[in-house]
Amino acid sequence: DTSLCCPHKITCLLIFFSIPMQTAPWPKGKKIVHLDLKGAPPRIDYIYRLIELFAQLGADGLLVEYEDMFPYSGELSLLQATAHPAYSHEEVLSIQDVARSKGLEVIPLVQTFGHMEFVLKQRSLWGLRELSQCLGTLSPHGEGGPRLVLEMLRQVVELHPGLSTLHIGADEVYMLGEGEESKRWLSTPGRTVEQLFLSHVTRVAGAVKEAWPHLSIVMWDDMLRGMSHDTLKASGLVGLIQPMLWDYNPGLNVEETVSLLEKYCAAGLTDLWAASAFKGASGVHTSVPGTQRHVDNHLQWLRVAGAVSPGVRLLGIALTGWQRYDHMSVLCELMPLALPSLASCLQTLIQGHFGPQVQAAVTGALDISSVEMDTLDR
Repeated sequence: DTSLCCPHKITCLLIFFSIPMQTAPWPKGKKIVHLDLKGAPPRIDYIYRLIELFAQLGADGLLVEYEDMFPYSGELSLLQATAHPAYSHEEVLSIQDVARSKGLEVIPLVQTFGHMEFVLKQRSLWGLRELSQCLGTLSPHGEGGPRLVLEMLRQVVELHPGLSTLHIGADEVYMLGEGEESKRWLSTPGRTVEQLFLSHVTRVAGAVKEAWPHLSIVMWDDMLRGMSHDTLKASGLVGLIQPMLWDYNPGLNVEETVSLLEKYCAAGLTDLWAASAFKGASGVHTSVPGTQRHVDNHLQWLRVAGAVSPGVRLLGIALTGWQRYDHMSVLCELMPLALPSLASCLQTLIQGHFGPQVQAAVTGALDISSVEMDTLDR
């Protein structure tokens, strides 16, 4: 079976949703589909088919998280996957060509602080860990870490001619402040883990801006959420980065999310992004995404977009589709099984609701019997 949606002929169950209250469609701004390649990376011809489908479903771009599938070269060649070959230079360029031909922008995502497992698992790079037993967090001290991530960024940017936006990750920087160097740094009165985080991020983002002044720099927002207005305003990030506020919960708290967006805006971070999820966000062992759960998440994001003040510039929303929770974790739902959820979520954003007519459009576009699929046990 060569179907994009159901390659293993999974039986679809017809589940009728209650018709939700209609909200306004997603305001002017990009709808970016996250293509996570750090687990079960698709063959290149399948990526081409995905790009065509994403465009047909109403996407405006791709957020591509290459991880070890990028063809790093020179001293970084050890970062390439070994279980299967990384994409070649020609394939990375062809992904962009195909996306461009379908009207999709490509935004590469390169982790630069947290979730560095695919880098810091390498024995020769163990010394760059914040904590010896923690594979995910880069040490913010010394020159080795910044030099490494800036070389990663340089190679990625140079293989994306015409690039306008770059995502530098920086989410879930677990164990920051727990390393011996960090403890010594923090022993000086007045120093905080927040300052430690900001020192690294502003250094990396500042170097990117110096090298490529035209680039817009996006980062995940979770490490900024607890910071005060004054800390954010004085952080050095204003005019440098665009926070991407992520929340994948079907019960996303609209009031709190609007308040957080307003806080960023009041601190000077007026250019903002949202991030939802169409798969990979409901449990590490989930095999098949629940479409209703993810549609509900997008309905909440629509309510957020309709409630923020005019000063908040929402540049777009990234529909994330995680393949793994991190590089060392097990696989989540695979992309073919998540296409009904993705199509449903995109149509929810475009139409402002997900009633029977929209469901029928999704099932017709994907040639499936229902937008929901039966749950599979591992």
